[in-house]
Amino acid sequence: MQTENQLIKDCLNKRKGAMDELYKRFAPKMFGICLRYAKSKMEAEDFMQEGFIKVLTNLDSFRCDGSLEGWIRRIIVNNIINSYRQKKPYFEDIDTCKEAYRESVDSGILSDLTAEELLRFVQELPEGYKVVFNLYVVEGYQHKEIAEMLNVSESTSKTQLLKARKALQEKIKSVVYEQAI
Repeated sequence: MQTENQLIKDCLNKRKGAMDELYKRFAPKMFGICLRYAKSKMEAEDFMQEGFIKVLTNLDSFRCDGSLEGWIRRIIVNNIINSYRQKKPYFEDIDTCKEAYRESVDSGILSDLTAEELLRFVQELPEGYKVVFNLYVVEGYQHKEIAEMLNVSESTSKTQLLKARKALQEKIKSVVYEQAI
C-alpha cells in the first residue's frame, strides 16, 4: 500500500488507477458520514459523489500539514452543509429551556439498540435537527461555529439540538416499549 503523499502525487500526475485507489481507501468512512446526514441511501450516494468530485478537483490545495482523511472529511461535511444551505431547511428559533437539557435516555435502553437502528433514527430526523445533531454530537463543532456555518443564530443551533435529542429519545423509548410488549 502506497503512502498518502505518494497517492496524492500519483493523483495529481493523473497516474492510471490513482484516483480509484484514493476513492477506495476513503470511501467507506466518508459514506458513513454521508449516511448520517442523508434522508436515504440514494441521497448519501449523491453527497458522496459530489464530495469526492470536490476532493479530486481540489487535491492540489491539500498542504500535507494534516491528515488526508481529515481534509477529505471536512470537504465532504462542508459539501453537505452547502447542500442544506441551498435547500434552506427549516430551522426553528425558539428560546431553549435549561431543564430540557437535563432529560436523558436511560443508558440501558441504548445498549438494546443496534447501530443500524440508531443510524435510521438519525436519518429520520427533520433536516435542521439532523444537521445540527451531526455537527455538534458527531463532528464536535460548537454552537457558535454551527450558527456561522448554517447562517442561523446560536440559539437556533441549540434549539435544533435540543429538539433532535428529544425526537431521538422518543423514537428510542417507543422501540424499547414495543420490545417490552
